[in-house]
Amino acid sequence: MTTRDEIENLILRVAQGDRAAFSNLYSSTSAKLFGVVLRVLNDRAEAEEVLQEIFVKVWHNAGKYSVNGLSPMTWLITIARNAAIDRLRKARRAEKPAELEERIADPGAGPEEAAIAKSEQSRLTACFAELAARHAEAVRRAYLEGETYAELAARFDVPLNTMRTWLRRSLLSLRECLSR
Repeated sequence: MTTRDEIENLILRVAQGDRAAFSNLYSSTSAKLFGVVLRVLNDRAEAEEVLQEIFVKVWHNAGKYSVNGLSPMTWLITIARNAAIDRLRKARRAEKPAELEERIADPGAGPEEAAIAKSEQSRLTACFAELAARHAEAVRRAYLEGETYAELAARFDVPLNTMRTWLRRSLLSLRECLSR
């Protein structure tokens, strides 16, 4: 397993155009990023396509990464999640929204990973229950279904800035709850 420092070093080398570092970065992180994208898209073929787009973005934007003490995987996962949500928005799928638990669980997980995922699911579900129902639904639609702030504001019949406030405060509450 590649350490945080090794991943940071690989990103810095990719920023300098090092193809070997890019190959190593891909090998070290692609499985995790693929899992993130697959959970959002729920379509293996599309997830594979988006994963390739993610690494093109990483190649072009590695110079924008700054070592700041936070995990470089957070930077990579953010790129992956945003790319997957962008794909959802473009596709405008008419599918029934998936339940939160289906998006979190890894269907290929072994017994230990499944137990950990189930525990995390339970914690996240409990934290969502602490939010107001409308706020929890807005968070699910924004971050799991890819709805825009404007779409959510219209759906919940609130001003755009109110929706932004709902989401920001809800995420802060979730983070606080999960850290307990």
